[in-house]
Parts: sequence; C-alpha cells; structure tokens
Amino acid sequence: MALSNLNRKPGIGMTSSRTRDRMLNRLREQGIKDEITLSAMSDIQRHIFVDEALSARAYEDVSLPIGYGQTISQPYIVARMTEVLRDGSPLNKVLEVGTGCGYQTAVLSRVAKEVLSVERIRPLVLKARDNLRTLKCINVKLDHADGSNGLEDYAPFDGIIVTAAASHIPEDLLAQLAEGGRMVIPVGSDTQTLYLIERQHGEFKKTELEAVKFVPLLGGVE
Repeated sequence: MALSNLNRKPGIGMTSSRTRDRMLNRLREQGIKDEITLSAMSDIQRHIFVDEALSARAYEDVSLPIGYGQTISQPYIVARMTEVLRDGSPLNKVLEVGTGCGYQTAVLSRVAKEVLSVERIRPLVLKARDNLRTLKCINVKLDHADGSNGLEDYAPFDGIIVTAAASHIPEDLLAQLAEGGRMVIPVGSDTQTLYLIERQHGEFKKTELEAVKFVPLLGGVE
C-alpha cells in the first residue's frame, strides 16, 4: 500500500507531521537525547500499529491495547529502550523478544542493520508482519516461538531488547548476548524495574534504570 494511501486512513488529524513533532518535543523534554533514536521515532508512524478506534490517541504518551492481552508501549518507553540499547553506537544484529504489533520492531529496524523478533502469539505475528511490510522494514525477520528461549541459531546478538516483564533474567538470553553486547529488559511482577545488562570480558554487569510497567513475559506459544 502506498504511503499516500496510508495517510488517508481514519485519524488523519492526529497523524500529521505536526502531531509527530509534538511527540518528539515531548520525548526531548523527557530526556531522550539520541538523535538517531529520535529520527527513528519520527519516521515510524505509530497510528499504523493501533486499531482505527484508537488512532486519535496514537501519539499520546500512553500504552494502548492491541488485543490478546497485549499492549503497544508508550512512545517514551520505546525511545528510552532504543536509546539505551544503542548507547550512541551503530547496532548490527538485534534480538527483540515480544514483537507485539511490531512498533518497537519498526523503530529498531531504523537503528540496526538486522532485527530478529520473536512473538509467541501467532495472530500478532501476522499483524506485525503486515504492519512491517507496509513500512517496508526489509531488514526484519519475525519468528513465532517462545521468546524467553531467544533464537540460539542466530546468536550471538550485540543487542537484545525484551518488551515484556520477566520474573528473572533468562539464562538463555544471557548466553546469546555477544561480548560487548547490551540487553534491556524489564524484570518483576507487581513492581517492575528496567535493567541494562552488559556483557564485558565474559561477565555480566547489571544496571538499574527506572520503574516500568509491562505485561508479563510468558512461555509457550499460542
């Protein structure tokens, strides 16, 4: 579908470049400084990833339901996790655990050479695939699998991003992180904290970032 046709979908009043500019200004006020991340946030049209009934709220700084008990993360969290993962440097191969509707995936596609994303809910895989195809995110591979196991066949990854809250940091994901790599992951149940994990000289350095709220990371596939 042509981009010009996309811009005619319902909610056009809330999907203009002016609306996205307001979102970027808010992200800067919230402390996002990485211009590569901000450029990616500007480039990816968030309204494509939400239901038409919610398109008027697409650029608000809120998470929104996408079905199957899942949500699309608020723009600040997407930008924050992307900025932390980049750390001011180019990304080569990135693993995303929890594709959802594909919004975070699309942002990653603009800052990484290759993105591999895993989602356990098949209808969301299909929805994300359509969304990413619409935006011509050609450097993304989606897999329907249990993301807590990672993707061992494609490891190691110089970046891993987890978009659901784990009860603990999965050993499989640590093992798939490359030397010098970085992982951003929310951990906890009622109280959740976003962590940065860095692999340095075979050891893992854990840094607490901030309080967050995500849906839980579950095993198995649906």
